[in-house]
Amino acid sequence: MALETAVVRIFERGVRPENKWLDAFYPFPVANIGDAMERLNMCDAGISPINSGMHFVGFALPVQVTAGDNAAVIKCLDYIQPGDVIMINGMGHTDRALVGEQLTQRFQHAGAVAQVVDGAVRDRKVIESTGFPTFCRGISPAGPYKNGPGVIGEPVAVGGVVCCMGDIVVGDDDGLIVIPFQRAEEILQKVKEVAKREAEMTAEVTKQYR
Repeated sequence: MALETAVVRIFERGVRPENKWLDAFYPFPVANIGDAMERLNMCDAGISPINSGMHFVGFALPVQVTAGDNAAVIKCLDYIQPGDVIMINGMGHTDRALVGEQLTQRFQHAGAVAQVVDGAVRDRKVIESTGFPTFCRGISPAGPYKNGPGVIGEPVAVGGVVCCMGDIVVGDDDGLIVIPFQRAEEILQKVKEVAKREAEMTAEVTKQYR
């Protein structure tokens, strides 16, 4: 994984949000949160989980790369904090995998809770076996270049949604949503209301057809 002369620009993160926000949003599915956010900020359907039954909530660690090059993805290992979601803008390029078995396991051991790649991954079977939530646009056996340039920590677009350092990312079988951190308190209150309405409607249907 030597980077040699790769050029990667680093944007140092500011004050990290409290972990209480991750616990607060964990009970809610992406669909409910989307309803609470005017049905916006959900990554497009082209980015999907490679294994089912995955659910996570974490803070975004954005990474920008050039198509087919993962120099910045490797470098971000030095900046991961527990609870991070690696949000990689791979330019939607699916001819070369940006992440495979080795990086996935390193991300997991560093404390990341998920990886999202707007591009391709490889070693699918091994990644599935780790249980590490992985969302991507495609699968390719071809490995990446490691020349750079790349950027870590600046806002990126993943699945058509802008994602900034410290934003809250939630993922499940339906897909992904990005909650701008400055809206976290507002959205949390709204999604509680959405969940309450959903529970009332479910109870009504159950009563009607019981």
